[in-house]
Amino acid sequence: MKKIGFLLPCLVAFLLAGCFGGDQDDLVQWMRDERAAVRPRVEPISEPKKFVPQPYTGGNALEPFDNQRLLQVLRRDSASPAMARNDLIAPELNRRKEPLEAFPLDAMTMVGSLMRGGRRVALVSVDKLLYQVRVGDYLGQNYGRVMRIDETELFLREIVQDAAGEWIERTATLQLQERSK
Repeated sequence: MKKIGFLLPCLVAFLLAGCFGGDQDDLVQWMRDERAAVRPRVEPISEPKKFVPQPYTGGNALEPFDNQRLLQVLRRDSASPAMARNDLIAPELNRRKEPLEAFPLDAMTMVGSLMRGGRRVALVSVDKLLYQVRVGDYLGQNYGRVMRIDETELFLREIVQDAAGEWIERTATLQLQERSK
């Protein structure tokens, strides 16, 4: 056992001695010669194409940024029934926002409901906090107002913009989510 304990460090020392020292002058000289022989070739960049601006040749066509054209569009839009639908959003903009309107509807989960004072109250969980929601409360980022609460669902009326930019009402629901084990 003592012989192995003595031979092992000797063997390691012998192997390491082979890695150090030695004559590497020829290798160093070869590296210098190769560096000197290699000349980088950089191709010159071609001259950029000259930009020639084209004058506006709209002639009799209306200029797209003309103030008169903009006024015509604004007058036409103000007379359209789409503006009459703004009565949906105007009251929503004038009221104070409730805390649950800061969260998107898909970040909320309905975890239960209970009766309180003869009225149903939904229990909604958001960011690991539990909130009591009643009919008439607002939640979600689309001006969602609670219209009805059942044992397993919460019904909302939301006000959103359609593809044309008009404000429309739509219904949304938040369903009871059972906890998985």
